[in-house]
Amino acid sequence: MSALLAAAGIVAGYGKKEIVRGVDLAVAEGEVLLLLGHNGAGKTTLMRALFGLLPPRAGRVGFAGRDITGRNPADNVADGLAFIPQGHGIFPALSVRDNLELGAFALKKRHTLGERLDTVFALFPVLAERRGQIGGTLSGGQQQMLAIAMALMHAPRLVILDEPSIGLAPNLVDKVMQAVREVNRRFGTTILMVEQNLRYSLPIADRVVVLKTGLKIYDGPPEPLHDRVALMKLF
Repeated sequence: MSALLAAAGIVAGYGKKEIVRGVDLAVAEGEVLLLLGHNGAGKTTLMRALFGLLPPRAGRVGFAGRDITGRNPADNVADGLAFIPQGHGIFPALSVRDNLELGAFALKKRHTLGERLDTVFALFPVLAERRGQIGGTLSGGQQQMLAIAMALMHAPRLVILDEPSIGLAPNLVDKVMQAVREVNRRFGTTILMVEQNLRYSLPIADRVVVLKTGLKIYDGPPEPLHDRVALMKLF
């Protein structure tokens, strides 16, 4: 599989603090790549730099063979990228349907809006049942599913997820992770996910990258990391 997203030598930080220090990262078309690391390792900073929310201080980001380093996030969305930040990222005062329609703002063919709604409702039946419900009154797991569904409304090629399990009960984490895998399998959507909950995220990953103090220290299959001793050596 060819790399859909390819980053080389990414350096990023805030103010005088350098958090990501020369990271190379490639995400293959159709892959689920899991990004791990302790708190402060630079995971979120790297995701923000890749998506254009934080211009990298050095390095290059390529998407679908084009240089998008530091490009405006709105242009990245229009080009087929989606970013789902921590904390669900929905409009809590609006209905489920209204949230989804706002998620389709970058949809180039507006006449396909109904088709996109049907697609996400088929993937998330609970959202179809609650399409008129106010988003902020959904459960935590349902809000996370709504955030993912919003990202899918413009049919992205790559979805970046930043810790979708935060604040969720274990049974809801499992449902969200299965939804992520189903998005990948059904639509071929490439997934780049930051996650701390290894019990539920490792089984759906095709490949794992581990960051430590802003450096990449592991890039390979998930199977070795099921060994707790091997995992602890990385952390």
